Amino acid sequence: MKDNQNYESPFSTRYASAEMQYLFSADMKFTTWRALWIALAEAEQREGLDITDAQLAEMRAHEKDVDYAAAAAYEKELRHDVMAHIHAWGDQIPGARPIIHLGATSCYVGDNTDMIIMKKALELVRGKLLRVIQNLRNFAMEYREMPALAYTHLQPAQLTTVGKRATLWLYDLLLDLEDLDYVAGGLLLLGSKGTTGTQASFLELFDGNADKVARAEEYIASKFGFAGCVPVSGQTYTRKHDSRVMSVLSGIAQSAYKFSGDMRIAQSFMEMEEPFEKHQIGSSAMPYKRNPMRSERIAALARYVISDSLNPAITAGTQWFERTLDDSANKRISMAEAFLAVDAILNIYINISEGIVVNPMVIRSRVMDNLPYMASENIMMEAVKRGGDRQELHERIRVHSIASAEQVKKFGKRHDLIQRIEEDPLFPLTKEEIEAQLQPENYTGRSADQVCAFVEKIDRVLEENRAAMGAGAELTV
Repeated sequence: MKDNQNYESPFSTRYASAEMQYLFSADMKFTTWRALWIALAEAEQREGLDITDAQLAEMRAHEKDVDYAAAAAYEKELRHDVMAHIHAWGDQIPGARPIIHLGATSCYVGDNTDMIIMKKALELVRGKLLRVIQNLRNFAMEYREMPALAYTHLQPAQLTTVGKRATLWLYDLLLDLEDLDYVAGGLLLLGSKGTTGTQASFLELFDGNADKVARAEEYIASKFGFAGCVPVSGQTYTRKHDSRVMSVLSGIAQSAYKFSGDMRIAQSFMEMEEPFEKHQIGSSAMPYKRNPMRSERIAALARYVISDSLNPAITAGTQWFERTLDDSANKRISMAEAFLAVDAILNIYINISEGIVVNPMVIRSRVMDNLPYMASENIMMEAVKRGGDRQELHERIRVHSIASAEQVKKFGKRHDLIQRIEEDPLFPLTKEEIEAQLQPENYTGRSADQVCAFVEKIDRVLEENRAAMGAGAELTV
């Protein structure tokens, strides 16, 4: 039974997936510490230190069974989390106790573990990002030809298509994927750098043999799937790595924020809706309401991530000389929660993008209400072809447009621009010729072709990453 008297993070109880939560769990952290200590001992043995196979076997046998109670007791006494876990593990493996953490400083396990977790977390984010991209790709293609109002300043401007608008969301995510791949590809382990990054302790262990120091570090990097270790460091890897990762997470949040805003507006217009389940309640007071709660949650979490991006930026700029400890408490909160929030955002984005509801009749009605204004230039040009005066016709359309708008704004009537033009003898066109101009499909430009061309690029990306794509997402609430 949960203790309801203690604070529980909403990321754990409501938002983030179990797989992302595990990456930032105590179990992931401390078992990774042990894996790093084993890798260090293996590397040191390979380079000639007196570490026995029996000691390594003992370490491997107790890699996963962390005694958290013992570690907590030691930390209460020692006020040092790394030393607490060294002592707790040492009690479990007395034969290997003397060689645990040999030559290393706390950041050997701390920073390397953080980098390992960030790499895995980015892989999880990447898979979910690809899933959203696939969902929106399918949506864009399905609705690539459906005319819809396009807006500038949230005012009707011209026409686009429903699918073309989806490519705007898609393109943002494609840029996010490119940024993620670039930053993730540059992640490197801290390695075994020692107290101030000079590797002096390891040089001492290997009797001044720099080649052995380098080879030991290369072994550790390869053991955890990294291309290498940072070329230079203080006691920690530069916090610029954290800042760069956070920039990627913020970018994804920004893209999702934009999507969520568009969905909320579209749902207000009743043009599109996010999925709404059979027994879902939209409002405790108004049973008829279908609130866009998923999109609103994306917006809320996205704001958190975007504002959180300041934390590693400030931390990166305030690490004096070889390191200060004002990064630790901040980064263990800010980095973990940014990943948990982005995980939640993408889960919701997957859920929405798999089931966007489109209301074609509403979209068509709104198009037709505004199309006469947009078609007026075509009508004018057709009248010019029949001998009309362009400047005179332009003025007439301006006057009729203002009068028609007044009908709507002051009296709540439907606009009558086309009727006014039809009744104006200055326009040498029949009623049928004028109304022939009112075909929405004639005003969407290259929208459908643009969708198809862009989706070809998306398809190449998806095909290259089919194995990395995440699954669907089930929301907790």
